[in-house]
Amino acid sequence: MWAHYCWVAEGRVYYLSLEFYMGRTLQNTMVNLALENACDEATYQLGLDMEELQDIEEDAGLGNGGLGRLAACFLDSMASLGLAAYGYGIRYEFGIFNQKIVNGWQVEEADDWLRYGNPWEKARPEYMRPVHFYGRVEHTPEGVKWVDTQVVLALPYDTPVPGYRNNVVNTMRLWSAKAPCDFNLKDFNVGGYIQAVLDRNLAENISRVLYPNDNFFEGKELRLKQEYFVVAATLQDIVRRFKSSKFGSTEVVRVDLSTLPDKVAIQLNDTHPAMAIPELMRILLDTEHQTWEKAWDICTRTCAYTNHTVLPEALERWPTDLLQNLLPRHLEIIYEINRRHLERIAKLYPGDHDRLRRMSLVEEGDQKKINMAHLCIVGSHAVNGVARIHSDILKATLFKDFYEVEPHKFQNKTNGITPRRWLVMCNPGLAEVIAERIGEDYIRDLDQLKKLLTFVDDDSLIHDIAKVKQENKLKFSAYLEEHYKVKINPNSMFDVQVKRIHEYKRQLLNCLHIITLYNRIKKEPNKNWTPRTIMIGGKAAPGYHTAKLIIRLITAIGEIVNHDTVVGDRLKVIFLENYKVTLAEKIIPASDLSEQISTAGTEASGTGNMKFMLNGALTIGTMDGANVEMAEEAGEENLFIFGMRVDDVDAMDKSGYDAMDYYNRIPELKQAMDQIAGGFFSPDQHDLFKDIVNMLLHHDRFKVFADYEAYIKCQEKVNALYKNPKEWTKMVIHNIAGCGKFSSDRTISQYAREIWGMEPSLERIPAPDDPRQ
Repeated sequence: MWAHYCWVAEGRVYYLSLEFYMGRTLQNTMVNLALENACDEATYQLGLDMEELQDIEEDAGLGNGGLGRLAACFLDSMASLGLAAYGYGIRYEFGIFNQKIVNGWQVEEADDWLRYGNPWEKARPEYMRPVHFYGRVEHTPEGVKWVDTQVVLALPYDTPVPGYRNNVVNTMRLWSAKAPCDFNLKDFNVGGYIQAVLDRNLAENISRVLYPNDNFFEGKELRLKQEYFVVAATLQDIVRRFKSSKFGSTEVVRVDLSTLPDKVAIQLNDTHPAMAIPELMRILLDTEHQTWEKAWDICTRTCAYTNHTVLPEALERWPTDLLQNLLPRHLEIIYEINRRHLERIAKLYPGDHDRLRRMSLVEEGDQKKINMAHLCIVGSHAVNGVARIHSDILKATLFKDFYEVEPHKFQNKTNGITPRRWLVMCNPGLAEVIAERIGEDYIRDLDQLKKLLTFVDDDSLIHDIAKVKQENKLKFSAYLEEHYKVKINPNSMFDVQVKRIHEYKRQLLNCLHIITLYNRIKKEPNKNWTPRTIMIGGKAAPGYHTAKLIIRLITAIGEIVNHDTVVGDRLKVIFLENYKVTLAEKIIPASDLSEQISTAGTEASGTGNMKFMLNGALTIGTMDGANVEMAEEAGEENLFIFGMRVDDVDAMDKSGYDAMDYYNRIPELKQAMDQIAGGFFSPDQHDLFKDIVNMLLHHDRFKVFADYEAYIKCQEKVNALYKNPKEWTKMVIHNIAGCGKFSSDRTISQYAREIWGMEPSLERIPAPDDPRQ
């Protein structure tokens, strides 16, 4: 279709994800096709304004946060590296909810992003696939049959994914659920014809809405249906494409799936598409009639699994009774996978029953559950974490038993971001300043940013980088005034924390700093304070009470601080409403300070941290996730690192964390907590924040108080450096120069070579309108 490229003998990658957080497409397409100037000129001649046109496009918000945005960056890099790659997911009718702040509280509204149509997608009804649910299993002499199922049709929609100026166009294929024509009519239907037609909605609900949880598992039947729906449709597509491809080979290849792993790589983005493993086994066993041993060999050599979190509440554990009802054949297959797996472990560790219990795919308890991470590890040839520290934690804790048995399976692939969207597109001023010094090749090969180190003392570069930042701040200030009716001081430090609201990300630590700073200014109003505008943004899952209360606390602090005439414009607190990809593209280039303050060992990688670094902000952060590698690349002296390391957190878990000890020992912390608890920030309802206070004092899993003192001290160092703009900007240059590793091009090159067995290429292929040689 976008057939600029006829893929021949090389392998294909299938990136399976329940989320693709794409944002807008227009400007990204113009950048990658080198059409931006031509389109600007054309619209101008038509009397239109390109920016106004861009603002009409809705975000494709088919993701929650990091995991979904990573998938989008990966699509850009796979196309830009000339890989034959397909992104497969669900075409949600409603993406992540729009967030409104009403009386300081988050209110959700449906994201009807398709209301005016989507010009980037093309429906492909000719590739519609049936997906089966429910039914029962029959074991017959001719083999196993899954019968009496309910059928839902999967209708694919294709979106082009252009590579960066290499004439490659890949495809993202998203499935939409359709009821079959005879839905509810073929059976004797008591409700009658009208009801049967109305009931089509039940089938089509599968692709209705994205589950809005980030790092949290909700074991609902509709979600399991979504997970199997995308997997079953995609695997049919993979097998069809494999069988119809010549691969420059003989007839045999087309009918026999034994060479599948040589030609096809399936990457599972977290455990959400884990049902791909039993589904591929079902196809190989029941349809292709392979032996178990052969089928299992094909399956494990084809699949690979990326883990995104160590938080226990985020790990998928599906109740067996749900699976028995919805996917009975798959449960049988999972039980057989487990039986053979445990048989092998028992041979390796005779008599170690506790190890068998720990490593089983089936968790016994009140209700039996399938541990999907264990299924993915056993059914894949490669398992990776998303930053070095995270991958090390997986091997040492969560997956320790599995690592001891098969250490060769475990890898690291530190996340990255695409420099096309996250520099060239969102910060053209900075991209140009860099290109003037080192040329434009860095956009394809971000390691070349190292060349900037030559210019770290160059006054003209220091001046230009500071100037671009100031222009971005002025532009964002104007945007804030227009859309949020707030006036801010563009000469203040823009201190920004934007990400999903979660206890582990510790927006509450940020709040405690704000209150402390406020109290200090009130105490010594005539001191020469470094002015700050502190901006916090992000969505809370609708069912996550604590997260919603954290938003209310931030808005409450803002109401007090922003109206205090003593403080004036030396401190402002803003909650950024409806944070999404398009807002990130505006705020990140305007930021001075990036807040990456999760408890060490909880943020698997983070990718926002990389976007801020690339766009000339400095980082205040803990030694967590990719922050560790950012400090390594830029020099630890060029980040504001504070707080407990993973070992300190582990030690405290053993010795016990006593929040009251810190509360009683640190006067400024006690004052801040007493103000929150006493209604200083909620004069109309004194106990509004009692749940937060109680959590922080008595059951805080993320040890906010333990890092409070170090954080406040570190923020004082930030203030001091900001008063010296030249030294600040030199530190910024060190950071930008250290960004090369954090390109998703590097990440994808490593996936390709070390997991998929493919070689990436920066070669440009001829454009369709090029004269052929």
